This record gives sequence, C-alpha cells and structure tokens, in this order.
Amino acid sequence: MVKIRLKRVGAKKQPFYRVVIADARSPRNGRFIEEIGYYNPLTDPADIKIDAEKAKTWLTNGAQPTDTVRALLKKSGIIE
Repeated sequence: MVKIRLKRVGAKKQPFYRVVIADARSPRNGRFIEEIGYYNPLTDPADIKIDAEKAKTWLTNGAQPTDTVRALLKKSGIIE
C-alpha cells in the first residue's frame, strides 16, 4: 500500500516536514518514492507547499494520506 505522509527533517526542537509518497512498510524517514511538498509548523501561519498536480495524481492512483497529511491537503484546498 502506498501512503502520502510526512518525513521529519530539521534539527532537535526545530521540526520541518517533507510531504512524501512512500510504501507503508518503509520507516518514517526511510525510503520514499517521490517528494511532493513540505510543511513548516514553526512559522505563523504554518508554511504549507504541496504540488497539487502530483498530489491529485497519487490520490487517483490509490495512495492513502495519513490523518495529518489529509488535514494539510484540506487546508491547501487540494481535497475538499
């Protein structure tokens, strides 16, 4: 199963996430198929940039977003 999820990068106490397409069995920061955007929760408001075309393509191909990514996609207006 393919998932759309967050990969954590950034220093200790300084979270920064990349939105990636990955196999559900691979570890959180492990192997991924494609990077489609990023999310920075430290800025106010939070900085979200996701490639809408790639996200829609993966969603139509059956990729399942995690709960957090689903919320980010809704906030970005990619899914209703």
